[in-house]
Amino acid sequence: MSLPTKAFDTSVLRKKVLDMAYAGSTVHIGCAFSIIELLAVLYRNHLRYPGNNPVDPGRDYLVLSKGHGVMAQYACMHELGWLKDEALSRYFSDGSDLKGLSDSRIPGLEVTSGSLGHGFSVGVGLATGAELRGTGQKTYALVGDGELNEGPIWEGALFAAHHELKDFMVIVDENGFQAMGSTQEVLKLGSIQSKFESFGFEAVTIDGHDETAIDCAITDLWKSDSRSPKAVIAKTVKGKGVPFMEHNNIWHYTRLNAETYAQAASAVAGGEQ
Repeated sequence: MSLPTKAFDTSVLRKKVLDMAYAGSTVHIGCAFSIIELLAVLYRNHLRYPGNNPVDPGRDYLVLSKGHGVMAQYACMHELGWLKDEALSRYFSDGSDLKGLSDSRIPGLEVTSGSLGHGFSVGVGLATGAELRGTGQKTYALVGDGELNEGPIWEGALFAAHHELKDFMVIVDENGFQAMGSTQEVLKLGSIQSKFESFGFEAVTIDGHDETAIDCAITDLWKSDSRSPKAVIAKTVKGKGVPFMEHNNIWHYTRLNAETYAQAASAVAGGEQ
């Protein structure tokens, strides 16, 4: 599938997230904003969907293990034409199919996630199946850094390395926060890259908002001759794009009102806070 070079404009994607969050009076805005560039690059340059079909058997897999960031994925799915304007405008309303967490009943979402730590292992399972079938399909699991507190992540990592799942890639959204505080306060992670390398992954750390760096990291890892699974550690900013949300963990659970919606919409459009 060939997409226009301007597809997945990140300011447009952020505005869609704001519109959904305001319409649905819901939360997790900061969590969605930290992964906008990661998803934009994946959908624009790397994920393969034959015939632009989100359920094509030969598609690549994108597992949003941090399922609470799903508004960012919905925004990308809207760009692809998989979701209509009405679906976004009715986000989180009574009777809407679009929930606040990733739901596998929506074509284009591979897992029902929200119970953190499990999507990674589902991705490992999908990658194992593709490896056994010899299809060459790529599997990406996008996880949060706070999610790395969960033991199943590391069980899955051991499995992926042991079985040489060379077409599996974890992308860590390292924004430094989780629901109840900073990752440093809740449970120190140290060097995430070193941890994945010690588990047998080929890993790299990048600026998770630099689209060129994201694209190059993914491309270079896939070019590797190693049979190791891959890890991209993306240093990000929670709430990226809206100054009063950046590094401000209250926007994990804070809802927009008319004033903050207007201020945030102006910021993502390039205006003042």
